[in-house]
Amino acid sequence: MFEFGRDLRKLFAQARESEDLGWVELIGADLLRAEARREATDAGRVSCARPFETENRACALWREHARRTGAADSLDRAERCADSLVRAAVGEDQIARAAMAKAAVLMLRFDLCGDPTRLDRAATTLAAVGQPRSRRIAIGMAALHARLTVRTARLSGDIARLHQGADLIDEAVRRDDAEDMDLRMDRAALSLEMGVVQRDVHLLDQAGRDLGALVEAASPDHRPLTRARALALCGAGLSALATIAGHDEARNQGRIMFDAAADQFTPDHSPLDWAAIQVLRVGDDAQPLMLLTQAEALTQGGELIIGALARERRITREVALAEAVKNLTALMTLETRLRARMATATPLDWAADQIGMAEILLARHRLGGVVPTDLGLILGEAAMTAREMGVDALADRAEALLRP
Repeated sequence: MFEFGRDLRKLFAQARESEDLGWVELIGADLLRAEARREATDAGRVSCARPFETENRACALWREHARRTGAADSLDRAERCADSLVRAAVGEDQIARAAMAKAAVLMLRFDLCGDPTRLDRAATTLAAVGQPRSRRIAIGMAALHARLTVRTARLSGDIARLHQGADLIDEAVRRDDAEDMDLRMDRAALSLEMGVVQRDVHLLDQAGRDLGALVEAASPDHRPLTRARALALCGAGLSALATIAGHDEARNQGRIMFDAAADQFTPDHSPLDWAAIQVLRVGDDAQPLMLLTQAEALTQGGELIIGALARERRITREVALAEAVKNLTALMTLETRLRARMATATPLDWAADQIGMAEILLARHRLGGVVPTDLGLILGEAAMTAREMGVDALADRAEALLRP
């Protein structure tokens, strides 16, 4: 008979030894932190049989914990593990793997907190090492290089560079035998973004195929977070197309996708994934303010991009609700709160609050107030700050309010 406790522990121990870390999607954030700490402690023991492998694994687990929670200390621990790997690496393959670990931490720091210089440092780290002997490691390096290139190209706004990045990521996907889910997610997101911007049916079809394959491959019983991320991207794509074409059916399908994504896990299992789903639901007037407030609360204090976006979305929703009932007192109260906290806000939160101030001024004007005279300055500074940090979504939001 299956002895639940003992056999489950045995299966868990076997999963720990596997190179595929997909199993961590099944455990909560607290247990993930405990696993990362255990691996890091084991790597430092004199008795550790494979210290480099164990440290590399600890680094990956700390990165995943940071990705799911935004915890600054987890990012710092991941970087310390990567630095330790760089110091301990012997031979071409270990040197390459250590560089990949360091570059992956820097890329994650950019994804979570912005600052394009982190992408430059990551690219420099990879470029400084030679070609590894292992084909598998070489493929992994190429994939990481492609993902970094796409992020840099996206910030440049240069379509030609974006196409070059797309070619690199396509080649990396063709060579990838291990079917790296993050690599495939990046390709789908890029195809979707370029397809929407350029109104390119071929790219949109490719994005649809890629996302469909990801959803199919990511079982809710084994890869709930990967499945949720793919479903959320589907929802974002449908919502963008609905906005462009004014297609109500696409908008409704987008809502269904977002609901399906949120149903894959609980907010405490991966707070940042849950918050991202709420933020992606831009323009959904049926979205309760409570969900945006909860998303903001889950992402506060870490200087996170998703936190600033949740903050901006929550303020915008509050302003819209106050304007709908012509509640000038609520708008004034919200303005007072924003002005009080701007002095101590981080750059991204400050940009979000600037956008909020502009929303309030515009709402008061629509309710019969004076024409705002400093709107261009407020939104221009917000957009400039967001672009300097590499957060185009926030900058685009500011610039959209400037357009008549």
